[in-house]
Amino acid sequence: MILFTYDKTIDGLLSCVFFAYGQKKFPDLILSDSDSKPLFVDEQYHVNTEKEKSLRVWKALEKKLSKVAQNMMLSVWLSELPEVEMLLFHYIRKNIDHPQGIEMNFGDDDVLRIKDIAQKVAKEAEHLRQFVRFQETADGIYFAPVSPRFNILSLIVPHFQDRYAAQPWIIYDTHRNIGLYYDTHSVTEVSFSQKNLSELKLGKLSDEKLSKEEAMFQKMWKEYFKSVTIKERINLKLQRQHIPQRYWKYLTEMQ
Repeated sequence: MILFTYDKTIDGLLSCVFFAYGQKKFPDLILSDSDSKPLFVDEQYHVNTEKEKSLRVWKALEKKLSKVAQNMMLSVWLSELPEVEMLLFHYIRKNIDHPQGIEMNFGDDDVLRIKDIAQKVAKEAEHLRQFVRFQETADGIYFAPVSPRFNILSLIVPHFQDRYAAQPWIIYDTHRNIGLYYDTHSVTEVSFSQKNLSELKLGKLSDEKLSKEEAMFQKMWKEYFKSVTIKERINLKLQRQHIPQRYWKYLTEMQ
């Protein structure tokens, strides 16, 4: 078995591809430095991330792949699934080695898997665009906690920059303990302490952290939702079909 280790970045993975072709050593497994290593390894190589080399690999792929396929690859990377490294490595290698690339070869298992994962990531991103709910904090920032299955904040930020261009907001991934803060001009990464994170995972900020208007509007919305609900016609199965239950804790009317 040949094992590559790297820094768990997309540039690091592309550097692994460059290293493999340069050394004529193709891995059976690619792991991050912190992952548990298998007991029996014949050869192990640590691949340093080199931006110039990763860019050369990407430019080679741009000649073989459409923009759609390139975006699908990036979506697969954002899925953070355990199989991602080897799946992308095989997909990249097949496209580099094939004269025209294999993007349209839907008889290839790797092509089908890339498409399948990319579709799931895209669906998750669309759910977040639909179900993100901002809460105005006491200091005037609109805050939205989320816990997506995939690492997709970067995919949804352009939508919210366009829709809420004039107000500062934070969309925070409580699963990965990282968020994106928009100050009406630019977007930066932010993170909170573990103490604050435990509260954020509940989906609702405490009353003392909300603005007075937000607390009032939330109360009014809950009362309205309750008043128009016909108990005899509640259909939880249908609700779950339209809004997956894991998003409910972020919806004011469902809290």
